[in-house]
Parts: sequence; structure tokens; C-alpha cells
Amino acid sequence: MSDYCFHCGQYVEKERILFDQKNFCCNGCKSVYEILNINNLSNFYELNKKAGIRPNDENSSQFDYLDAPDIFNKLTDFSEGKTSLITFKIPVIHCSSCIWLLESLHTLNENIKYSQVNFTRKTIQIAFNHNELKLSELANFITNLGYKPAISLETADKNEEKLDKSLLIKLTVAGFAFGNGMFFALPDYIGGEDIWMQHYKGLFRTLMFLFSLPVVFYSASDYYKSAWYGLKNKIVNIDVPIVLGIFVLFGRSIYEVVTDYGPGYFDTLCGLLFFMLMGKMFQKRTYSSLSYDRDYKSFYPIAVTKVDFGGKQENILLSEVKVGDRILVRNQEIIPVDAILINGEGNIDNGFITGESESISKQPGDKIFAGGKQVGSSLELEVIKNVDQSYLTQLWNKEAFKKHETGLDTIINDISKYFTFIILGIGFVAGIYWAFIDLEKMFQVISAILIIACPCALALSSPFTFGHIMRILGRNKFYVKDTITIEKIAKIDSIVFDKTGTITQRKKTNIRFEGTELSDFDLKNIKTLLKNSNHPLSKSLYDFIETEDGYFPVEHFVEISGKGYEADIRGAKYKIGSAKYNNQTSKNLETAVFISKNDEFLGKYIFKNEYRENLKDLFRHLNLYKIFILSGDNSSEEKQLKEIIPNIHAMAFNQSPEDKLNYIKDLQDTGSKVMMIGDGLNDAGALKQSNVGIAISDDSNSFTPSSDVIMNGEKIDKLHQYLRVCKGSITIVKMTFIISFLYNIVGLSFAVTGHMSPLFAAILMPLSSITVISFTTLSTWILGRKHFKKAQ
Repeated sequence: MSDYCFHCGQYVEKERILFDQKNFCCNGCKSVYEILNINNLSNFYELNKKAGIRPNDENSSQFDYLDAPDIFNKLTDFSEGKTSLITFKIPVIHCSSCIWLLESLHTLNENIKYSQVNFTRKTIQIAFNHNELKLSELANFITNLGYKPAISLETADKNEEKLDKSLLIKLTVAGFAFGNGMFFALPDYIGGEDIWMQHYKGLFRTLMFLFSLPVVFYSASDYYKSAWYGLKNKIVNIDVPIVLGIFVLFGRSIYEVVTDYGPGYFDTLCGLLFFMLMGKMFQKRTYSSLSYDRDYKSFYPIAVTKVDFGGKQENILLSEVKVGDRILVRNQEIIPVDAILINGEGNIDNGFITGESESISKQPGDKIFAGGKQVGSSLELEVIKNVDQSYLTQLWNKEAFKKHETGLDTIINDISKYFTFIILGIGFVAGIYWAFIDLEKMFQVISAILIIACPCALALSSPFTFGHIMRILGRNKFYVKDTITIEKIAKIDSIVFDKTGTITQRKKTNIRFEGTELSDFDLKNIKTLLKNSNHPLSKSLYDFIETEDGYFPVEHFVEISGKGYEADIRGAKYKIGSAKYNNQTSKNLETAVFISKNDEFLGKYIFKNEYRENLKDLFRHLNLYKIFILSGDNSSEEKQLKEIIPNIHAMAFNQSPEDKLNYIKDLQDTGSKVMMIGDGLNDAGALKQSNVGIAISDDSNSFTPSSDVIMNGEKIDKLHQYLRVCKGSITIVKMTFIISFLYNIVGLSFAVTGHMSPLFAAILMPLSSITVISFTTLSTWILGRKHFKKAQ
């Protein structure tokens, strides 16, 4: 029977605990095993053997302080009704089994609603029922599974993560040892018969050995940890050959110094780790810069309606919202920032945050969290916290809204798995060959092979290219959810446009009223009701009616998507919407909004659609794509559309939101890769169904989890440029693949033939990554400059 713990893989030093014919090192590991088996989660061990973390032995009262109200409020991201959301830092997350187990917490505890891991940041976001499960109990629960959260009240404000200083210290230690090691190696490099040099040769070699110790055992520690985690889980990652190379050089150097055979390679070893850590530092800084740029600089190109104390409305960008501002949130709109309700009756659906659609009633004075969706009449809110785009991005990227599709990253990971075995095989064969030719040179050859060959450049090509492209697109008002979306955009062959609010723009000069003359009383009430809808025609009509908005109370507001809405205002019931919704018949082919009062028809506002500029040029550039137009209106403008879009494939009118979704699905069933461009809120179903959904934002809050891209409406005529940039990024990734493969082939050729020293290999290894990053940065900059005039 194995002497290692079945759960955590640690050697059983003390009393062996036998359970279910398996060895465990402590009761904690045995308990976790029992919990997993009882809840049918034994797949945890099938994913990665011995992947568990040994539970902490500290007492269960260590987290009691988390239940204090002020600390609870400071740490939680969200707390509403019976649901709270918290993000824990879990430093020990290290493999796919950890992710799988932590994202299965809801199966272990019924009071946990969902959990989502961010492996890069080593964090987990958990939604839980705080009425049944205290925060301290939640912290103890995951601690008992072996994943103790690192909680710091000083960092609870979730500021930007700072550079990891430990990496900088390791680089400094390696640099100091490398410089001094080169100095003490000078007598061996100079040679000659100098008596003084020969006399102190042993002292200098001993000093080089001492300088190398902190480098080998401290500076290189990250490589050892990574290799150990990989081997423990039966994965041979790229750090395994690097560690072997370090041990080969270090062992050979000790042998040479002890036997007085030679000076060893201590200076080379210190230099090797110095350059590798420098490359690692460069990669980390570049990645952090891209991440910061996405989360804090390139704000979503969406607008919110700001209301001044006199009632005047103004559409401003999300990035301009400040604490103290008052904003208007309409029916079905996402609340972009934490706020206090000032006017209106809140009916908040927090499904976007918690994963469960559950409405919570809110009254003036209540706090409303960012990410909630208002269902009902419009609300006036006062902002109490700055916009946290990184939090909105986290919600947007929640697992529930992802459209699963493998991409280039999957291919790269598969290549990397085989890469390591190939390198080890080459090193083994070359070692046998050089053992017969030159035993001394064999150690240098093996070390050079193990160090020079690295898929790091290959692995960096995709994330860095797409990261830069996301930044460039974001600065040009085309905000992409994630990197896989860029790959999906490059594969698109069909584009479906919603007509109203997408290729049309609202201008109040193109609206006229037909019907009974409206009193000032009715006009004010109608304008008050129009304010509650996010439909493009309602917003146009709101701007068109010149009477003042009385901000009268809106009661019993109901909106039926694709048909209309109604409410009681100052004792009268008003209905605004389609002809059928108002029990009328539309005789002419026209775009119109019908209005009734107390079931008595008052009249209709007729719209003459104004199409956006440069559409003919746009569709001429999109000649390689199949173009489709969907509209909830009638076919009155079919002829005009055919003139604007000569290459149109098909059009469909009188489409409800459900019809649009089915239309997309039918296209996909024929094998088409479909991009849907529409109103983010009214076309949410079709956007989610499509391969790529683009929500158009035009002076409105169109933020929706259903979309993959949020795009400024003014930039619709530049759509072909965005598509070309996405396709160009795929070309850049392929070119970086070629650069990486050529580097490895050429480098290995020199290493195998004995024409490369380990030190030179160590310099080239990070240099390859730096070359790929530099090439990616320059190429994406040129690509951006080619298609967008503004400097990237």
C-alpha cells in the first residue's frame, strides 16, 4: 500500500489513517475525501491524482470577525435580499482539479448558489445565502476543503493589484550573484601561470558556490513549485526540463570544484536564472498593463442618462459618471453603479449577479447594487460609488453567459503538452551521443537543450496579440467581452442587422402626429410614460415632444417586448405601442407609435426613418458576407433598403423578439456562422443565440450579458474595419507561431551540435518571448493604425 496520502499526496509521516482501502495523512484529508464521495464528486481525483490540498488545522473560530456588520459590508461585493456575493483570494489554487472542485461548491453546500474561479488571479467569487450560511462559516467551509482564503481588510477596497515584489527580489538576488560570480570567475577565464591567482583559485570557486546557493534555492523556487505541482498531478509541464537543466549544471559544478576538475558553471547558472527571471518579469508587466488598460482605461462605449436637480436630462458616457450624480434607469436597463433610490418604485432583478432571477422591491432611500436590472417604471438614482468597470466585466464574463467554443489557446495547450516530452527525448538522445564523444561537453549540451527549447513564446502569442487587439478595439468604441470573441468574429460569414436603432438613427424632425389634438395634460403624461421605455422609438418620441416632463408618479407599469407598454398616470391609463396593442389597424405601410387613453384611441406618431451616414460604403465593403435585415416594423421601407444594400441576401419584417431568435437559429442550422447586430436590450434573445452578438449603444444604456460586443452606434459605418482588424489578428498569431517554431528549431540545432553554451541558451530563452511580445505589439499597432486614424 502507498505511503502517500490519497488526497493531498504528502508523505504519511505520523499515524496512518486507513479508510475505504486508502491511506490518509490526517483526519482533514479523510473528511474531504468523504465529503466528495458522498456528493458524487469523486471525479476530482480522476482529473488530477493527489491534487487535493491538506486542510488547515487551525480552530474554527478564526473567521468569526467576518460576521461583524462593518467588516461584512466592506468585504462583500453585493448583498441583497438573502443573497451575498464575495470574492476570496485563494493562493493555493494550482490545477484543473482545484478549479473543478471550487466551482462545484454548490453541490457540497445547498446554501452556496454558484462559485466562479479566476485562475490567473487565484480568486473565487461565491454567491451564497447569508441567512443560512454566515460569512465566517463559508470561510471555514472552504478552509476545511484545504483552500484557506487570504483575507486582508486593507486590500478589501479591491484596488488595482500591484506588482508581485517577490519576483523583483528574486531577480535582484540572481543579478547580484551573477555580477559577483562573473568577477570571482575572472581568474579562471584569464588563465595563465599567475601564482597569486592559482593560490586563491579555491577561495574564489568556494565564493562562487556560496553566491549560487540563494539563486538556486530561492530565485529558482517558482520553477521548482511549478514542476512539482505538474509532476504530482502527472503532468510534465515546461518547467520540468528547466529544473532538470538547473540541477544538471549545479550538480556538475559542485563535482568539478570538489574534485578540482574545473571551475564549474556557477556564474553561468546565476546568469541563466537572471535572464529567465528578467523575461518572466517582462511578461508579467506586459500582461498586467494589458489587464489594467482593459479594466480601468477603455470604458464601455455606453451612455447613461444624467438628471440635474431641475429635471433636465443629459446623456453622458459611463466613464463620466461621478459620485453624487443623479441618473435615470429605465425598464430592463442594467444599473451600472452602486446608488441610492431617489424617485420611483424599484423592482430589481439581480439574476445578472446571483444567477437566479428573483425580484426585490426597493423604495426611495434604499441602496441598489451595480448589476441589478430594473423591471418596471423608470428610477431616479443617486450615485454613491465610482464606476467599477472591472466588477462589471467580471459579471459580463460569468460562466452562465459564455458561449462555449474552443480556440487557439486550446491548440497551443495541446502542443505544449507534447513539446516537453519531445525536448526530454532529444536531450536524452543527445546526452548518450556526447557521452561517447566528450563527457565534459555532455553536461553543457544537455543543459543547453533543456533550457533553450521553450514553448513560452508559443503560449504567449495568442493572449498577447488578442490582448492588444482588445485594447485597440476598446479605444475605438468596440468593446469585446473576451479573447475567444475575436476568434469567433474572424470566422463569421453572415451578418444580421436589426433595422430600428441599428442602421437607423433617431431625429425628431422626421416625426409627425396624426389624430386628435393632444391636451397639455395628456402630453405631459405621455412624455412621463415614454421616459420609462428603452425602445429607440420611445426615446425619439420623448425628445420630439417639447412639453416639460412633469415627473408624475407612474403606477402599474407593464411592458410587453415587441408590442408596447402601459401605465396609470394621474388617474388615467395610457397605452403606447403597436397598432394591434392599441386595438387599431395600420392601413398604410408606415412606422408608427399608437397611443390610447383609457382604451380610447388618441392618435399616432408617424416616423420617417433616417438611415445612418455612409451605409452604402459599409455594405459595399461587406460584400464577402451574407447580409440579412430583420425588423419589427412593416415592409414600408423595403425598396429603400434594397437601394442602400444592393448585395442584401434576405429581409424579414414584423419580427417579434422570438421571431428574430428563431431566424438566427435557422441560419445556424444551415451551417452559417452568424453575427447579430441589434439593440442590446430589445434583441437580447437573438444576440445570445448568435455566434457573435453585438449590442449597439447610441446615447443609451445597452449593457446586457447576452452580447459579446458593445459598440458605439456612431461607429456602425466602420464595422468592416473592426472585422478586418479581428481577421488580421489571427494572421499575426499565425506569424508568431512560425517565429516561435523557427526559434526552437534553430536553437535546438545549435544546442544538440554542442555550439551553444547554457548561458547563451538562458539569454535566448527569454529573448524569444520578448521577440514575440515585441513583434505582437508592433504588428497590432500597425494593424490599428492602418484601420483607425487615432494613435493606438
